[in-house]
Amino acid sequence: MEPVLATRYAFTITAHIAGVTSAGQLGYGERRIIPITGGDVRGKDLSGKVLGFGADFQIVRPDSSIDLEAKYAIETDDGAVIYVENRGIRCGPSELIERLNRGEAVDPALIYFRTVPRFETGAAKYRWLMQSLFVASAARHASRVVIDVHQVL
Repeated sequence: MEPVLATRYAFTITAHIAGVTSAGQLGYGERRIIPITGGDVRGKDLSGKVLGFGADFQIVRPDSSIDLEAKYAIETDDGAVIYVENRGIRCGPSELIERLNRGEAVDPALIYFRTVPRFETGAAKYRWLMQSLFVASAARHASRVVIDVHQVL
């Protein structure tokens, strides 16, 4: 019998983003920093807002794939603060990645964009976020990133 891995949809994070700042070519890719300026979180067990600070720190590889590491915070509707560290990759055909970089619309189904978010909080009600693993599917839009978070059961 093969092991089965299951997930359960938990919530969606919509993170609003500002323009890209480049730290330049590093020899193995370009370092980019993208400020996270706000947003919201919606789900059955968690809702609130993305706080207006934090950033996505990226390395754009020569093949146009992106290693990303976003760090930001959520404030729930009941006042709890949750720190988020979200690592992942985004890749797809170079012409589609170039369109995304210009702010053009691209069908998210054509881009592989997956992340592994981790959460930290002192709020007892949300400790479950620190007691499970999560995976996410994401979509990049011109001024926002939409992240559908799933709890690994």
